[in-house]
Amino acid sequence: MDRRPHVVVVGAGVVGCAIAYELARRGARVQVVDRRDIGAGATQASAGVLAPYIEAHDGQALLELAARSLDLYDEFVANVVEDSGATVQYVRSGTLEVALDEAGLAHLAEVERMCAGRGVDAELLDAAATREAEPHLAPGVSGGLCIGSHGFVGARDLTAALRSAAIAHEVSFHTAVAVARVAADGEGVRVETAGETFVCDTAVLAAGSWSGRIEVDGAERLPVRPVRGQLLHLGWPAPALGRVVWAPGCYVVPWSDGSVLVGATVEEVGFDERATVAGIRALIDATGKVMPAVREASFVTARVGLRPATPDRLPVIGRSAAVPGLVYASGHFRYGVLLAPLTAALVADIVDGGSAVEAAGPSESPGSELGGDLGAALRATAPSRFGAC
Repeated sequence: MDRRPHVVVVGAGVVGCAIAYELARRGARVQVVDRRDIGAGATQASAGVLAPYIEAHDGQALLELAARSLDLYDEFVANVVEDSGATVQYVRSGTLEVALDEAGLAHLAEVERMCAGRGVDAELLDAAATREAEPHLAPGVSGGLCIGSHGFVGARDLTAALRSAAIAHEVSFHTAVAVARVAADGEGVRVETAGETFVCDTAVLAAGSWSGRIEVDGAERLPVRPVRGQLLHLGWPAPALGRVVWAPGCYVVPWSDGSVLVGATVEEVGFDERATVAGIRALIDATGKVMPAVREASFVTARVGLRPATPDRLPVIGRSAAVPGLVYASGHFRYGVLLAPLTAALVADIVDGGSAVEAAGPSESPGSELGGDLGAALRATAPSRFGAC
């Protein structure tokens, strides 16, 4: 009889695939179920930017999570590549965040001070040095901030590699399977779909924007809503960009073939996944203010994804109060790719017998390398903050 813990992961985006892979590496028997194909939710429209000191600098709990996850990324990608045999574009060439006026420069100076306080290398540049660092920038750029530890990863390639690496550890994937309900089943969990029922030791709810549509017996539905993001793939005129450029209203990510990804809109439109003229125009206009060469770019495609947002924009990571065998890992909003390594490690620690807070400290979780300073951040992300989830 197979005595390995049996885990069903609901959701096959980058977060769900990372969780499945980590659990299987630790010896669990894992099944992944999703109403869609692998990485067909928010992941498909992610540019894969890894920039916590830009994206998360104004929220302490999120910054702690994002910074720690970035620290895990080198080893995370190396393990996935080794186990999958796949190629994943992963570059840590830094980011250049640019300002267009005095208020923007003041913001960059504030971020530089925050980075200095955390021991993170960041360099504030004047207008001339900023344009020297990136020749495509417009003459009106006022200055910039370089953060060398930032980078980007190919989100879709990474998710496909995670799937292959998970399969190498005997994970099975079931797509076109919509989960409707999760309930306790004795000491285990019952995951119900329209066609079949999975009974397991632990279920992990990582269904992104669709997490709130899944009924959890005895609990309120998770307060996760979809926020549309549109992303452009453009052929870029020479010379190629050297690093991610972040500007008001857009960011531009260089790709290995010389093309770029331009993102991303933030639109409260429910489950509407259409690419729109207004969204595409907004991204091109914002990019044109800082990089006029966008007008010479060729249009490759537009991608759309629905990001899972919670009311406080923090992810939900932790055990359910109503169904103890259920673990939440959802609500990552724009940070799913960035937070995937840490989320996978935390969920695996929880499944191994801890809680989200216990997974934060070495005294509660022997052998954990996540460190003790995540305790406050994890208490902030616990599902109990939304009631008896």
